[in-house]
Formats: sequence, structure tokens, C-alpha cells
Amino acid sequence: MAQHHTILIVGGGAAGVSVANNMRRQNANIDISIIEPSDKHYYQPGFTIIGGGAYTLKETTRNEADLIHPSVTWIKDYAETFQPDENTITLRSGETISYDYLVVCPGLQLDWNKVAGLKETLGKNNVCSNYSPDTVEYTWECIKNIESGTALFTQPPMPIKCAGAPQKIMYLAADRFRKKGLLEKINVEFFNAGPVIFGIPFFAKALNKIVAGYGIKTNFNQNLVAIDGPAKTATFEITDTEGNKQQVVKAFDMIHVTPPQSAPDFIKNSPLANAAGWVDVHENTLQHTKFPNIFSLGDATSTPNAKTAAAVRKQVPILVDNIFHLIEGKALQEKYDGYGSCPLTIAKYRDFSGVFLRW
Repeated sequence: MAQHHTILIVGGGAAGVSVANNMRRQNANIDISIIEPSDKHYYQPGFTIIGGGAYTLKETTRNEADLIHPSVTWIKDYAETFQPDENTITLRSGETISYDYLVVCPGLQLDWNKVAGLKETLGKNNVCSNYSPDTVEYTWECIKNIESGTALFTQPPMPIKCAGAPQKIMYLAADRFRKKGLLEKINVEFFNAGPVIFGIPFFAKALNKIVAGYGIKTNFNQNLVAIDGPAKTATFEITDTEGNKQQVVKAFDMIHVTPPQSAPDFIKNSPLANAAGWVDVHENTLQHTKFPNIFSLGDATSTPNAKTAAAVRKQVPILVDNIFHLIEGKALQEKYDGYGSCPLTIAKYRDFSGVFLRW
């Protein structure tokens, strides 16, 4: 007979584990299960600091089993398809799991293949990225070993995990270059597919000062579309104000790549997704717009906030309370206000332009 659970959670990342543990604290007896294939859990906000040389991968890694309450059933498999009309999920193994209430929080998908040649050269040829535990330590190798030449840092079209992350590693790299007396020898450039340094004008104004202080050259409306690691060249697609596109090739000595990101394919292809591929929820209650016993939070949802762990921190108690309200026949509360947060590390530890800063 197929498994059945009162609460079924898809995804054992920060969102899924937090929902399960919060729910367990409120109700010691409710049946909860998490579908999560990975043995390891990574504290991804720490990846920037690993790439900047002030943290280790080991310090950001925990065993998934140590984070899930022992009373919560861990289904170590991949969710493949959703059958919301039947209240079931089919796993990659072929098993079907049924539920009373479903929480969907699988995170984002890293679309490495959308940059031609990236997968083949990532982790070598001074092509690095903080976005994978397999490559994040190589970022620090590239930063600490470069002594001259051109260092490029890229940002793809939104949405991505933590909008400031592509810049944070650039500032930490520039800070190191300055401390080592190399900033005059290394040309640091930022290539952003978007039109400005940051989408919120208040913060953009401050960041433009940081960029100027480090002597970083900014390139906007330029999206990385291909990379040749052995030749050390990167191809960018430039979009002008009228929507016309052209490509330019830029040589590099090191490049940090932020990959394009999207909702996971199994979400995009499911009945839960909206036209853009995100789990379609009410932005204040986190309840699905079509299936009332389904909720979602975190990066894979359609809520308009920035996709950060800070948003998850605020979403978790609201979602948990609303599930309990639904179980008890009470009205749901429209409490999530779109909160998000993105601390920007601009130096490891220094006095920058008269302002004392630290990460």
C-alpha cells in the first residue's frame, strides 16, 4: 500500500526542514514527512564567504539526518510528478505518496547548460562559481592566485538566489587585491544582464560608491551566453535600449560565473505552476491559488519577494499557522508582506571611505 502522510513536504532545504521542525514544536503528534534525496545540507549563504577565503565548505555542511526531527519521516527520493486532484505525488522510484496537506519548497534550479561551454570548463581554467558545493572552494583558489590581468564577475537575468551574491564575491576579491597591492594590476569588471547595479535605488546609490572606490568597471545589459575555458574568453550578449542584440567577446584571466536560475523542471511541468513556472500561491497566505490543501514557500514560489533565506525565515511561521488554521476550519491569515533581506559584504574587514564596515 502506498505511503500516506498528513503533512508531506517536498524539499529538505532551509524551508522544508524549518517547516517540519516548527510544525513539530506546535504539534507533537501530527504525522509529517519530508521528501529529500540529499544526504548533505549546505548553508548556502556561507558560500560567498568560502569563495572569499574566510570560511570552509566543511563549516557550511551538515548531515541532513541531523537536521530533521527524528519523529519526521524522511523519504530519501526525488519528487517527480504531482497529482493534486488525487492528493498524491509520484517519486522517481515509481512509488506514489498520498497526503492531506502538501508543502512545496524544492528551491531553485541552476541552469548551467544555458551558458554554452560552462559545464565543460567549470572548476578549471580559472572559471569558478560560488553556486555549487563542488566548485565554491575553487573560487578562493582563483582569487588568491591571480596577480595580474582581468577578473570578470557575472550576473544573469533575475530571478536568482540572493540578488547581491554575484557582487559580494566581487567586492571580497577586490578587497583582497587591494590589501595585497594588486588592485592596480588587476582589471575587475562586472557584467550584469540587468540595467543597474541593484534594483533598489537607495542601495544602488551606495553600491555605486563602493564600485567606484574599488575602481571596478561596470557593464550593464550584458548577459553571459558562452565561455571558452582553454582560450579564456567569455561571450556576452548586449541588449541596447531598443531591444537590439549583439555579441562581444571578452578575454579574462579569471571569471566568477553566476549561473542562470529557474524553478525546477518538475515544478515547471506540473499542475502547480503558473505561466512563468513558479508554484502559484497567494502572495500573503502562501496557499496555492487552485488547490487549497497545498502551500509553498522559498525560492520556487510565485511570491514577488527577493529569493533569500531571510524571506523563508518570515514565511515559515505564517505558512505553518495557516495550515493549522485550515485543519481547524479557521480563516487563513494574510500575513506575509514580501519581506526579504540581502546583506552585502563589501570587504572582509576594513575602513572603506571613512565608514567602518565588516561582514
